[in-house]
Amino acid sequence: MAKVFKKTSGNGSLCLYLGRRDFVDHVESVDSVDGVLKIDPSGLNGRKVWVQLACAFRYGREDLDVIGVSFRKDIWIKRIQMYPFEGTKPPNTPMQEALLKKAGDQGYPFTFDIPVHLPCSVSLQPAPEDAGKPCGVDYEVKAYIANEADNIDEKVEKKDTCRLIIRKIQFAPAELAAGPKADINKQFITADKPIHMEVSMEKELYYHGDPIPIKVKVNNETSKVVKKIKINIFQITDVVIYASDKYHKCVLNEEFGDQINANSTFEKEYSVTPLLVNNKEKRGLALDGRLKDEDTNLASSTLLLADVDKQMQGVVVSYKIKVILMMGGGLLGSLTSSDITAELPLVLMSPKPAGLTSTSNRFFSQ
Repeated sequence: MAKVFKKTSGNGSLCLYLGRRDFVDHVESVDSVDGVLKIDPSGLNGRKVWVQLACAFRYGREDLDVIGVSFRKDIWIKRIQMYPFEGTKPPNTPMQEALLKKAGDQGYPFTFDIPVHLPCSVSLQPAPEDAGKPCGVDYEVKAYIANEADNIDEKVEKKDTCRLIIRKIQFAPAELAAGPKADINKQFITADKPIHMEVSMEKELYYHGDPIPIKVKVNNETSKVVKKIKINIFQITDVVIYASDKYHKCVLNEEFGDQINANSTFEKEYSVTPLLVNNKEKRGLALDGRLKDEDTNLASSTLLLADVDKQMQGVVVSYKIKVILMMGGGLLGSLTSSDITAELPLVLMSPKPAGLTSTSNRFFSQ
């Protein structure tokens, strides 16, 4: 194994081992979380040991948790009693066999199956002055020593716990439908004929960091002049776990000085690339879930099965492209009522690593 993730409790009685921290959501199935917990019974003093996997949504910073009120809501949680062990032990995975060699005779394997309806890891970009964990959805594997699994009257000491943050992630499917297209006709009161704009893309899905080509065709049968063309890309974030909040963040805003004269046609392909590096100052922007000290990117589009309850998703991310024919008259690039706007959906994701397979490509983006 190239790398093992390990976390030891403060008292040294527990040691958590994972062979990876990224687990893939294939839309119709999710990778199992398989690890090993090393337990030294001599430090338990008659207490028991549990390991749990929790998916939670944090909607406030840690430093805002006051008078016992936590700005964190568990979406899903599952516990396994590890010592003394209870239940049926499944066969060890190859990952667990490798981890057991490192943990030794005191190693106990565990496996969690993540339901398909749970959200992927996502974080909301904090302001520079914010401290603590960012808002968003995260997954945590936690081992702890206690008398009971979940007794609110029993305080579990920090030294009796160890935890590792993991990520549930999605990669781009192999196949998608044909690229989207939008046709817009604008009729002006002072003109007998309209302006027609057609906007299209060869495909709907693009990878983070790759240029996105957008074809624009215009047939201007009026006496009006298009002063320039503007392209915006918006990230739409639905926070559905505690309220019905929807945030629109512009992650790309580019203007092109192409002028379209009266009674003329125009055709051109523009290339734009939305990047997180150009949006670092935007608080609340949705990012792919990140681990400590690791870089990330704009949040990937959320892919869902058609029958999944959106209320369980915590945060749902989508994108749209706006192409605007600016007719002039606006101040500092602002839009006017005479401007013409076409919208296209965009799916933004990371490519699937080589050798990774999924059970299906059937999905819809929301």
